[in-house]
Amino acid sequence: MDKKSPIKFTLTERDESVTISKWVYETLRHAVMNGQILPGRALTIRELAGILGVSPMPVREALRQLATENALEIKDNRRVMVPNMTAMKFTELCEARMALESHAASRALPYIDSPKLKTLRELDRLIDAAQEEGDLERINLLNQDFHRALYTANPHQISMPLIESLWLQLGPFLSLASRHLKEHYVIDRHDEAMKAIENKDALALQLAINADIREGIAFVSTPERLHHFIEECAYAGRN
Repeated sequence: MDKKSPIKFTLTERDESVTISKWVYETLRHAVMNGQILPGRALTIRELAGILGVSPMPVREALRQLATENALEIKDNRRVMVPNMTAMKFTELCEARMALESHAASRALPYIDSPKLKTLRELDRLIDAAQEEGDLERINLLNQDFHRALYTANPHQISMPLIESLWLQLGPFLSLASRHLKEHYVIDRHDEAMKAIENKDALALQLAINADIREGIAFVSTPERLHHFIEECAYAGRN
């Protein structure tokens, strides 16, 4: 793929109750979080407006908002790109994920009843089915749904916007990382998390969530592998 190659977003039908600006923002946000815009892929407001079938104004507003969330970078020439990643930034983002998400999971534990646990089991089953089919995009979406369902069981939580900010910044890179999952992700940490929930064991739940995130990036467990991955991501976006 070069910088002018076609790009495909997941477009959903806009409900009449949703403004065009909000729909554009949510569509672009989904595209970034799920790696539909690769690092290094240059875009313009005009191109994005054409893809979405809207005027440039709501696109410009959405890009500004995503830029404030560090999800996108707007260049002086009005081109838009996923910001460059560095090894130190990648490590920091992943460590922040582990800290925030293990906290969110343990705080949600008292609120997870049988129906919520059933939902988590069903999402994990769907993830297994997507893995069997090799559907990487669906795996990513369902994995987000699993974690979101877990954390938001706590009606008083305030961590989810912070967590989704990290997902946004990591999304384009972790989508490329999905191809390595089978090599390092050999234990179903979601299953461990659900067993911890059944046992009301907050520490075990935290450890399961930490391991789930850590093993998802285990293929970059050394500085050399991490630097190589960053270079690979940059190359994927340019070609």
